[in-house]
Amino acid sequence: MTKHSESLPSSTDAILNSIADGVFTVDAEWNITSFNRAAEEITGVPRNEAIGQKCFDVFQASICQGNCALHDTISTGRQWVDQRIDILNRNGETVPVSISTSILRDENGATFGGAETFRDLSTIESLRRELEGQYTQHDIVTKNHRMLGILDVLPDIANSDTSVLIQGATGTGKELIARAIHNLSRRADEKFVAINCGALPETLLESELFGYKKGAFTGADNDKPGRFAMAQKGSLFLDEIADISMALQVRLLRVLQQREYEPLGSTETVQSDVRVIAATNKPLTDQIARGVFRQDLYYRLNIVRIELPTLSQRREDIPLLIHHFIERFNVEQEKRVRSVSEDALKRLLDYSYPGNIRELQNIIEHAVVLSRGDQIELASLPPDLLVEPTKHVEATPFTAAEADVIIQTLRQHNGHRGNTAKTLGIDKTTLWRKMKKFRITYPS
Repeated sequence: MTKHSESLPSSTDAILNSIADGVFTVDAEWNITSFNRAAEEITGVPRNEAIGQKCFDVFQASICQGNCALHDTISTGRQWVDQRIDILNRNGETVPVSISTSILRDENGATFGGAETFRDLSTIESLRRELEGQYTQHDIVTKNHRMLGILDVLPDIANSDTSVLIQGATGTGKELIARAIHNLSRRADEKFVAINCGALPETLLESELFGYKKGAFTGADNDKPGRFAMAQKGSLFLDEIADISMALQVRLLRVLQQREYEPLGSTETVQSDVRVIAATNKPLTDQIARGVFRQDLYYRLNIVRIELPTLSQRREDIPLLIHHFIERFNVEQEKRVRSVSEDALKRLLDYSYPGNIRELQNIIEHAVVLSRGDQIELASLPPDLLVEPTKHVEATPFTAAEADVIIQTLRQHNGHRGNTAKTLGIDKTTLWRKMKKFRITYPS
């Protein structure tokens, strides 16, 4: 590469300043040689300060340190087109932009620098977040009709002080619903205390729930408040309630009926002002029939019952949850994942999720950690996911979910198929083929 010191003609400078996209050029040493008006507005850096500086000092882009698009273009001749990245403006704020790159050559065809255009995507990103926000309530991401029905009645449930029983398979979000009830209630300013009843042996669980007095048993050197005391005037979430012993069920029933209890080793009664929210992944009516759960306790807990669907019963939420978890783990892992490849997305939509939302969350965390670029590829998914037998695939729900994703993305981009394909991480020809397969027309 030869160094080229000539500045751009004034006519070219005038043309660049008339372009709505930001444009800058660099020489062989990565010094900025031109910087148009739109570049000033997007970055907040005046032109006279940018000229002569290294481009990576001005932009501080997410790809500057290891995967510079302009460096790749000048080195290989390969152009980058509409690559989505983040830059930092002068105020230290993150600005999403779409960049394209090209080589600058002199009249003899020798390379003397490069040019990059970038478009501010802040408005589009803001609109995307607004659209996604329509599917998020109380930190619960959904557009499933059953889940929306549950969310619709949560404020009414929260307004009362009655006990609530949440039933659902492991990983369906029972604690999230319990926290939403607490946060919507008059007790929201007080503590939300949670305990997994199935994770502790009976003797330890009893002391954890009701506390104990000094000397109550060997090792009880000081008074210790229990979870009921910690949750006073707030809410207590009892997860896996089906796993508590019959003896402990009697003590819990007394608290619910009489609103009082005695800590271990105490003869004094403590008044309890706690809203109890219980959860189980086992049908309590079956536990009653087996003689391992008290019917009277069931009736006390089951004043209001919420039944949560499995993830396989709300497959239209899978794409929303995937994006939600990608955003979360991007922050936690300091990654820049933006999309999911077509084959990886198909596998994620096909999978049966026996572990429900919690399993999907773990899968996406695994994929984000292993992703080296801005897209989750099939190879980034956990090995177990890649070998799932096809007989577990639910074809009809998957087809409906995939078609719904395409329709929602088309709406997001006002029917623009190029932008829709880009957001979905697929080629325009693939998008066209899928639209024909699902008989999607836009506008409909």
